[in-house]
Amino acid sequence: MFDELSQRFEDAVKNLRGQGSISETNVDGALKEVRRALLEADVSLPVVKDFVDEVRKKALGTEVVRGISPDQKFIQVVHEQLVDTMGGENAPLAAGGKPGEPSVVLMAGLQGAGKTTATAKLGLHLKEQGRKALLVGADVYRPAAIDQLKTLGGQIGVEVFSLGTEAKPEAIAAAGIEKARAEGFDTVLVDTAGRLQIDASMMEEMVRIRQACSPDEVLLVVDSMIGQEAAELTRAFHEQVGITGAVLTKLDGDSRGGAALSIRKVSGAPIKFIGTGEKVEALQPFHPERMASRILGMGDVLTLVEKAQKEVELADVAKMQQKLQEATFDFSDFVQQMRLIKRMGSLGGLMKLIPGMNKIDDGMLKQGEEQLKKIEAMISSMTEAERRDPDLLAANPSRRRRIASGSGHTPADVDKVLQNFQQMRGFMQQMTRGGGMPGMPGMGGFPGMGMPGMGGMGGGMPGRGGRGGGGMPKAPKPAKKRKGFGEL
Repeated sequence: MFDELSQRFEDAVKNLRGQGSISETNVDGALKEVRRALLEADVSLPVVKDFVDEVRKKALGTEVVRGISPDQKFIQVVHEQLVDTMGGENAPLAAGGKPGEPSVVLMAGLQGAGKTTATAKLGLHLKEQGRKALLVGADVYRPAAIDQLKTLGGQIGVEVFSLGTEAKPEAIAAAGIEKARAEGFDTVLVDTAGRLQIDASMMEEMVRIRQACSPDEVLLVVDSMIGQEAAELTRAFHEQVGITGAVLTKLDGDSRGGAALSIRKVSGAPIKFIGTGEKVEALQPFHPERMASRILGMGDVLTLVEKAQKEVELADVAKMQQKLQEATFDFSDFVQQMRLIKRMGSLGGLMKLIPGMNKIDDGMLKQGEEQLKKIEAMISSMTEAERRDPDLLAANPSRRRRIASGSGHTPADVDKVLQNFQQMRGFMQQMTRGGGMPGMPGMGGFPGMGMPGMGGMGGGMPGRGGRGGGGMPKAPKPAKKRKGFGEL
């Protein structure tokens, strides 16, 4: 996501490195790269023009104070303009109208943008916030659209209402609201039909549905991969139907970022949510400041922490920190950490939320994920006793050969995992006693931090330390020497 755009912005900043101040001469070169970056990201041309003009005006009017270099100041100006272009701040869903009346959200957009999935994702998001949502299937044209919504609703435990494919969409929406009112639902999400392209019949139908249900929100679902076409799509829906916000889907794909930078500027309506994967859980509230930081390669620690908080119980954190401090962290704990990370998203997606990690090659990240799968296969071939006490394996070569055979790997692979596991335990013990992870004060032994993919087992993240198999740096021995590991 936004990799090419990030690289282009970095190229723009190079024009100002080593300069004493920001002047018309040196800022022109930087702005030329910014313009090229935005055009290649498929940002709408009028938006590009306004963006570059604003950055030029702010950059030339900025005094570079002592201790701050011109390139750093330019990055600050670009960051502020990105935030402003994307809406300034997070815009939550409208709370609803009168007491006792459900809040109604109308989902609109073209066919293939992911409306039905986005409807279910939003239903799950509201459920996690303690709200009671009702999904209404009003797409009577696309084959199996209602069945798809019912399947997704069943997966997340959110009720779905529909009158079948023979009823009119506006009648379905009105009946769904009446059901919500009678049965105490506080939110109604109406999934509507789309078309392959904007046409008069679709817009007329959307207007009728809007009149029938008087929604508090009309959310336009936009495929982020359509680039600057998002501007025209947004303008058409806003002028004819009137939108209050947007949901940007498929940001985990090969998106160039143009849609994210065009929608707010064109319609005045904010992006409210972004879809970051195919799973129903892969929906996030949109924060312009965080997205601007990602685009500029600064990471997004707040989103990373929020993902972790959703998956981790405080009691588990305390228990894990104690195990790390005592060097009693075992293979069962390691598998638990790997599964925690999988629930939070892909390894690549998580790594790029960490400042400075956006330049890690996708191929290396893929190798890291494959390495974790191999390790999990080895651990799955261990007995429960072996997982709890790795010394059993260190002292018994026949056990290691059995695990290698059962997991489809070599005894040398198993030996390497055991060796790196010992190093990791000692290293983690040292860091938790020091009060936190390097560069992350106060995090302590937070599950997932410093675990898979961050220089851990099986040679660590490919590319770290210059090779794919170096593992973690040699760690000091734990307080109590664990018998048997010396043989490896």
